[in-house]
Amino acid sequence: MRDELTAPLWVKQLSDSGCFSGYASVFGVIDRDGEIVAKGAFADGLGDVAAIKMLWQHDPAQPIGLFDHIAENAHGLFVRGRLLMDVARAREAHALMRAGAIDGLSIGFRVREEERDATTGARIILKADLWEISLVTFPANPEARIRSFKSSSLRMLARDIRRATGDFTGGTCRP
Repeated sequence: MRDELTAPLWVKQLSDSGCFSGYASVFGVIDRDGEIVAKGAFADGLGDVAAIKMLWQHDPAQPIGLFDHIAENAHGLFVRGRLLMDVARAREAHALMRAGAIDGLSIGFRVREEERDATTGARIILKADLWEISLVTFPANPEARIRSFKSSSLRMLARDIRRATGDFTGGTCRP
């Protein structure tokens, strides 16, 4: 015999989380601006994730969300964030992401150390201060893309039920 509780469930509305993850920068790729971000370029400044802003199209007047996780790995600068669905522009971004019209990520930074690639002439960013990461239509780095996006799903509903019943310890997006 299993311990189970069954009850009817009425779902009035599934809310969209706006959670996503992807690469804001991919290391070793010459971007459209003739720049290459080197592995380790941001390693010194990733301690305070809240200080790095999520913007719409690099516009500082249009913050649209928050990042829960930013870290370098072997491939690039991996991010996990969530759109703030109470913000009108974030809802628009969400609709565009859901439709597949927006999937680019782009970084705003200040270069601290650089060098030139002797073969290609590209500027190699060795050390930089990351200021912001934007959702964009056309990223300079063609590989800087949203890789996972959560919208309404039964899995999210199950998560919401776990939260309501106290069977939840998280608080960030986990696409």
